[in-house]
Amino acid sequence: MKRTVSPELLDSLPAESIAAQRSRRDLRWFNRLLGNDRWWDRVLPPHLSTGPGIELGAGEGHLARRHGLHGLDLQPAPDAWPTPSLWHQQDISQFDRWSDYPLIVSNLFLHHLSDAQLSQLGRVWSDTAQTLVVSEPWRARRFRTGFDALCALIRAHAVSRHDGRVSVAAGFRGDELPQLLGLDSAEWRWGISHSLLGMYRMIARRRTPR
Repeated sequence: MKRTVSPELLDSLPAESIAAQRSRRDLRWFNRLLGNDRWWDRVLPPHLSTGPGIELGAGEGHLARRHGLHGLDLQPAPDAWPTPSLWHQQDISQFDRWSDYPLIVSNLFLHHLSDAQLSQLGRVWSDTAQTLVVSEPWRARRFRTGFDALCALIRAHAVSRHDGRVSVAAGFRGDELPQLLGLDSAEWRWGISHSLLGMYRMIARRRTPR
């Protein structure tokens, strides 16, 4: 199954629209039912000592709030965003403060990016980052079917049903993500794991801190 990146509907919707609100509600359900919230609560705390962390595509900020991360997103900061955490409202391709964040966190975001965009980010992170902690869709046909069943279970909005199928097609498998990022195995060590419900997880750490 070849990786295919296509636009997701939620990315083009006004944040205050009913469709966007319903889709974000569905995302909260997906994170619970797919075990993402539990996984993050288990694996992220030991890496917080790396230094300031930033969540890519932080959305409503639930993960970032829970773990004291800064946020990066095209949308403005959610209501009551806590200080001293910073919120950067910016396109990831224009962000120029990577050196401030040795810890990079992605929960269902990197699959939005093309191979070329991932390669560009990887070149930057190879100079700045110490640790990458990532949870993304596992690209396999059987998870499209499973996702359809999950959507029926929670009565997901049409936007969520569309975007979920697109997300699976843009996900990762095997060592594909570290390869797309261009991580050098002489400088980085990483582990890849998969969940039975279709999540692809990567934790990568620089072998020698900079």
